[in-house]
Amino acid sequence: MMTAITLRPLAATDSIEALTALLHASYASLAAQGWNFTAVNQSVQTTRERVEAGQAFVALSASGELVGTVTIAPPKRPDGRYLGDPVPDCYTQPDTAILAQLAVHPACRGQGVAERLMDLAEDWAHAQGYAHVALDTAVPAEALRRRYERRGYARIGDVQWAGKTYRSVLMRKALGPTASTEVQP
Repeated sequence: MMTAITLRPLAATDSIEALTALLHASYASLAAQGWNFTAVNQSVQTTRERVEAGQAFVALSASGELVGTVTIAPPKRPDGRYLGDPVPDCYTQPDTAILAQLAVHPACRGQGVAERLMDLAEDWAHAQGYAHVALDTAVPAEALRRRYERRGYARIGDVQWAGKTYRSVLMRKALGPTASTEVQP
């Protein structure tokens, strides 16, 4: 059943605890496949740090419940860290924003929420002057890789994050004209 979903930037009044719970619920199916994505069990503090590093957007149900999210962030410093690991080169390019924490609650999947969130994140990156968006996902997560490929992301490398049960593929997309996505202020 389709329900009205509103997209907007994460607000200071939004609960980081609720956002963390959404991430845990959204990534549970990946954990069940043996993939320990960071969002499977990240702490509230990690969620806070990740959203504060860039611009987070949320999807809300008609009742105001958080049902989706994505974070888009500026490039990292070449001598910095990314979730405790050395930063891959593609995440340090000055013309490249980094997309992370894409999540949709299982009850709201199949309604195009993830696509709308990605449109919004890519539009934000384009408006900030970035020419590319980069992301990473688990190599064995074929459905996720195909989703990103359909959106124009191409594999540019791979990385083994410390403590992960899988290698990650690094993907990047060149941004073109912006898509039209409605945002509530």
